[in-house]
Amino acid sequence: MRKWVADYLPLLGAESLKRFLSYQKDPARLDDNEELRCALLDFITDFANWDNSTRREYLETSRALTQAAHEALGGLPGTRPLVVDPFAGGGAIPLEALRVGADAFASDLNPVAVLLNKVVLEYIPKYGQQLADEVRKWGEWVKKEAEKELAEFYPKDPDGATPIAYLWARTIRCEGPGCGAEVPLIRSLWLAKKGNRSVALRLIPNRKEKRVDFEIIENARSRDVGEGTVRRGSATCPVCGYTTPVASVRRQLKERRGGAADARLFCVVTTRPGHQGRFYRLPTERDLDAVKKAAAELERRQREHQGPLSLLPNEPTPTNLGHRAVGSASIYGMEEWGDLFTPRQALALTTLVRLVREAGEKATSENERGLALAVQTCLALALDKQADLGNSLNPWEPVAQCPRHLFGRQAIPIVWDYAEGVPIGTASGAFSVFVEGLINALEQIGSNWGVGRCEKASATVSLLPNDAADAFVTDPPYYDAVPYADLSDFFYVWLKRTISECYPDLLRDHLTPKEEQMIVWHPGSVEEKEAFEKKIEKAMAEGRRILGLAGVGVVVFAHKSTAGWEAMLQALVNAGWTVTASWPIDTEMGTRINAAGTASLASSIHLVCRPQENPDGSVQDSVGDWRDVLQELPRRIHEWLPRLAKEGVVGADAIFACLGPALEVFSRYSRVEKANGEIVTLKEYLEHVWATVAREALGMIFEGADATGFEEDARLTAMWLWTLSTGTQSNGSGNGGSRSEDEGEEEDDEEEETAKPSRLHAFVLEYDAARKIAQGLGAHLEKLTSLVEIRGETARLLPVAERSRYLFGKGTSQPSGPKKKQPLQMQFFGPGAGREGEKGEAWEIPAFSPGATVLDRLQQSMLLFGSGRSEALKRFLVEEGAGRDPRFWRLAQALSALYPTGSEEKRWVDGVLAVKKNLGL
Repeated sequence: MRKWVADYLPLLGAESLKRFLSYQKDPARLDDNEELRCALLDFITDFANWDNSTRREYLETSRALTQAAHEALGGLPGTRPLVVDPFAGGGAIPLEALRVGADAFASDLNPVAVLLNKVVLEYIPKYGQQLADEVRKWGEWVKKEAEKELAEFYPKDPDGATPIAYLWARTIRCEGPGCGAEVPLIRSLWLAKKGNRSVALRLIPNRKEKRVDFEIIENARSRDVGEGTVRRGSATCPVCGYTTPVASVRRQLKERRGGAADARLFCVVTTRPGHQGRFYRLPTERDLDAVKKAAAELERRQREHQGPLSLLPNEPTPTNLGHRAVGSASIYGMEEWGDLFTPRQALALTTLVRLVREAGEKATSENERGLALAVQTCLALALDKQADLGNSLNPWEPVAQCPRHLFGRQAIPIVWDYAEGVPIGTASGAFSVFVEGLINALEQIGSNWGVGRCEKASATVSLLPNDAADAFVTDPPYYDAVPYADLSDFFYVWLKRTISECYPDLLRDHLTPKEEQMIVWHPGSVEEKEAFEKKIEKAMAEGRRILGLAGVGVVVFAHKSTAGWEAMLQALVNAGWTVTASWPIDTEMGTRINAAGTASLASSIHLVCRPQENPDGSVQDSVGDWRDVLQELPRRIHEWLPRLAKEGVVGADAIFACLGPALEVFSRYSRVEKANGEIVTLKEYLEHVWATVAREALGMIFEGADATGFEEDARLTAMWLWTLSTGTQSNGSGNGGSRSEDEGEEEDDEEEETAKPSRLHAFVLEYDAARKIAQGLGAHLEKLTSLVEIRGETARLLPVAERSRYLFGKGTSQPSGPKKKQPLQMQFFGPGAGREGEKGEAWEIPAFSPGATVLDRLQQSMLLFGSGRSEALKRFLVEEGAGRDPRFWRLAQALSALYPTGSEEKRWVDGVLAVKKNLGL
């Protein structure tokens, strides 16, 4: 197959590429196969640049290359290759397929995803600019009609200022003895922190009225701004100082269905004609009257409402009993989706729902039905965005000075104080802003490509016939990572009320499908794990069935656990695929909220596969010899890992990028047998893969030196740190991980800090990953208790400071001065960030003996440097001979490159290396 493709390489769009390179003024000679191949790769690299993604010359060349490749590989002239994605989600993969000149078939089980795909893959290329023009026209109509109906509920100030946001706080009653004051639940008192502008709140206890009053501080300084009233779910009363525990806070809010309907308005944000920036004032009776009028109007409309669906969504929110990452809204009483909205927000949204329906009817009378349907669908999606930034779980962002949308991470967490935007205005949170954003997307993304096809379908039962596809490219669910169906219900309930008559089959169910979804609902459930594995294997088998014999498969995966990877790889092998390569590709933003403070894969791994089947569709029956496989594996890893490192791919990304070459050795056979006839399982083979990768990486870490010269603790430490590293010392993640309710609440309390860089403290791996790495190095975690701490499903390499008593003896102690908290360290492969450490100015270190291993002696030196014991350090290195061992300095150099920038360990080991120069060692 490879030779056949190589023979056709000169046909792969050489003329189109020549024209493109002529435009680029590139002197490459494309009559040579090797130069043509390099030019093709260079073109792909340039085209991957976002700035080039919509440039005409790049698009035209990519389409010509796609067409030429399709025909060179046996496609009929004039036809295009078909790319299939059965887990289409937001449609990124099929959209790119269309843009580069292929046909695309996208399917998904979730109706929200299907609607997104219909707009992107069907409506945009079919109607183009006309769709954007009609959306603008009818969006403007909806805006004007909404302003007529809702203006009285968002009154302007008498001085002409325009409110753009209202800041609210949920409240509880203080349970302190004899108090009973109303306590506003406020996370932070900052209102504005941008450049030279700083505005904050001051809480003023009103003991007589048993309440808290507010004062707005302009030009606020940090020392002028106090703490909020809520921390980790407990609320401290400013009047009496009593802290109401989290259970009581939860109970009180649960009794009031989350407390959004009777929250406390504490600030109004405005703009003024002729003035730049935001202005902050306390609420007035005029503001409160408008809120009461809105609540009364909503109540009247609910009484008079008729129809198959309730006016306000009464479908249940996730119970939090299924997947723990969904969030904590339900446990605070928000048991129906309508509970997430204040009465005024609900009034605005239900008004917009009705107007979008009316706009669809009016658009139908002026356009053909297909275009009118597309317009109404686009407006419904804009309304969904309105709901995302128009609920009681939108925190106020003091830097940007605007509300922050609900889905900052893939969860629905409680938010104590929140911001209510103005849906009929022009600021953040207004319907017109969402419509304009959608129009900009329609215009900027372009539409000059073929029309795709999307359907609602399970990935386990494809609608396509055998051998219909040329490429099977998909990004499947990540095991127990994200409960997509639960989260998408937030949008689904509003879509039902807006366009259910347009899509009666798609939007007929009460909520989105749950049972058919591929996810482990309860992490740790063996039964659900097995069900997931069966479903994903069936989906991969369907992919192989619909793919032509000469086709290619690409499966995108970035799960945090080795168990998730083994399940995915086992599914591919069982389904009859041969994995031929794997590439780490940056597909996620490292600055997104769910990447902050975590460390798994900084990239998504793209597994390239080929169907392992005969012309009649049956899976090939070939038997591999276990000895041959084990002999070939080290050679493949030795070829692959240094190449990845040269490209800047290290750590976890490199480990999983090695799976492709490793799996190619194993999965080219239908089964692999030992000499006695025993069948080798994929799990057993992967144990050898992890070990081989670990040994190869260790040789790279020590730059070709014999790593066996170091004891097992040094080898494990180096490999552990290398596994945690990425090329840029940043840590992205393909998912948000899981956290307990209280952990989620703490994150909400600290949201303001998540964008700030933190110093790294703990070194955490998933236990199974750590075990396999250690085993590959000939080490056993259970015997290294002075180096590694095992807690449940995680393993933590102890920071050097925590090893001080082991290294120097029981008499070692830290000073008794003020203790500073260090932020949490990066994590890898699972939850658990390690404990908070403490540091003082110097350690009390008694007389000690040199450590038994090179690592022990190096870390003793690091602690001597860190505690300012320069003379003791010199004696230890010179007189006691620790620095005369060449391995000592090789290990120091290696760890200097591996410890995270900004960590104490990095500073200390570099300090020891600097001392070496002065001592002439």
